[in-house]
Amino acid sequence: MFIAIIGTRSSGCSTVANYLISSKGFTSIQLSLPDEQLSSAFTHTRKARKDHSVDNAEKHLSFLTFDATPLPSPSPIFLEGPSENSPDVDTLSPLAFRNPTELLHYVTRNWKSNFVTTDLRTRGVIEMFMKRPFFMLLHLDGPLLQRYRRSNSSTPLQIFAAEDDEQRFGRESSSLNGMADLANMRVVNNLSSVSAFHAHIESLDLLNPLHSRPNWDMYFMTLASLASQRSNCMKRRVGAILVRDKRIVSTGYNGTPRGVRNCNEGGCTRCNSGSEAIGDNEECVCLHAEENALLEAGRDRIGKGTLYCNTCPCLKCTIKIIQTGVNCVVYNLSYKVDAASAKLFAEAGVNLRRFDPAQHRLSTFQSNRSYDTSTIDMSLDDETSIKTG
Repeated sequence: MFIAIIGTRSSGCSTVANYLISSKGFTSIQLSLPDEQLSSAFTHTRKARKDHSVDNAEKHLSFLTFDATPLPSPSPIFLEGPSENSPDVDTLSPLAFRNPTELLHYVTRNWKSNFVTTDLRTRGVIEMFMKRPFFMLLHLDGPLLQRYRRSNSSTPLQIFAAEDDEQRFGRESSSLNGMADLANMRVVNNLSSVSAFHAHIESLDLLNPLHSRPNWDMYFMTLASLASQRSNCMKRRVGAILVRDKRIVSTGYNGTPRGVRNCNEGGCTRCNSGSEAIGDNEECVCLHAEENALLEAGRDRIGKGTLYCNTCPCLKCTIKIIQTGVNCVVYNLSYKVDAASAKLFAEAGVNLRRFDPAQHRLSTFQSNRSYDTSTIDMSLDDETSIKTG
């Protein structure tokens, strides 16, 4: 694993690096070029690569867009560094490289070893490494006043704040604000002691590969959350992914049927009422996310599939899920009829389990937040009004 650390002044970047070196056996990596020359070196490498393969450096790189396009070999700016026949990495001595391409070649050849650096400081350079599945970017921050006191600096607070603004919002290529979206994990260091910070870093389990490559539950639940963003329901957005043999069969999100006005355009009177006192004649006309996924697939394609949904199915959807042959349901958020749904699933032999993203340390979450996804009291009049399934 290769961990690069970026962060604001006195947020603990060097503390984390030293902790990984002393406690986890990581090897320190240094780049001797200043930021301006690193940016120039990246531009030079990028230009050379355009003659070799399609340039993908500008696209957003997440676990869904890994790109294994190889660099040309040898690199046009490959400078002297550790050789192909270098002995085993010495974790006590830092390795120094004169350009990021040389470093990229080395860590790729030695990807089974663990490295850490605080010297990747521009977006272009970081994007070079984001294409490697063993790379992880850690972003640190902390309250300004607390970081100022921690720095023990004689610099006036106003100047410290101005320098902090420059670091955050300065040149686009090297500003923290311009690189934050690339981070696999964000850590807010608001702790009062180094020992407490070390304990927090230990709790993050940084060597866990799930930080950079999701497991199946995390993968499909993330896609279910993404599907929910297509919903136009006026009450709640819900998404569902129907999976068979780890392959997506269909997707669904809640909303009105085809040919009917969208919920957010007034297509469902009940959802747009804003009131719980609705007459019996004003039924909800929205389909649930699970219903849409099941209808798109059909029983023959569903087989003994797994349904991922970001909310526990309601009774209305539970019955249809059982009838169509799904044998496993994975959900995140609870709903007020969970017990009734669980009873029916158990009787029908359908496995129901909850996925807690906090326990899986999803990389998109800030690491020091507490995410409570326990039972949520919806206080609505019945299970159909929320259209979550």
